[in-house]
Amino acid sequence: MDQGTYTIIMIVVLFAMMYFMMIRPENKRKKKAQEMRDSLKKGDIITSIGGIVGKIVAVQKDTIVVETSDDRVRMELTKWAVSSVGVQSNEQPEEKKEPKEAKKEALPEDTEKK
Repeated sequence: MDQGTYTIIMIVVLFAMMYFMMIRPENKRKKKAQEMRDSLKKGDIITSIGGIVGKIVAVQKDTIVVETSDDRVRMELTKWAVSSVGVQSNEQPEEKKEPKEAKKEALPEDTEKK
C-alpha cells in the first residue's frame, strides 16, 4: 500500500469510530426520550426540564396539562419539556448532620474556656 491509500483508510476508520462512539449513542438516547414523551398518559407523575413536578391531567397532541399541587394549580407544558416520568431526586447522598451539642463535646476542654 502506498501512503495515500493508508491515509484514506485511516480517515475512514476515524469517521467510523466517531460514528459508533458519539453519533449512534446520541441518536439512541433521543429515540428513547421521544418514545417516553409519546407514551405519556393521564395520571403519570412527571418532572419537567425546569424541575417542575406534577401529575398529568390532560394530554393533547403536542402539549400536556400538569397539576402541580393540592391547590389544583394547572400548567400547560409542551411534551418536549418533560425530562422524565416520576420524581427526580438528588443522586448525591445527604450528609448526616451532628447536633451542635455533640460537636461541642468533641472539642478539647482548653478550647472551651477561651
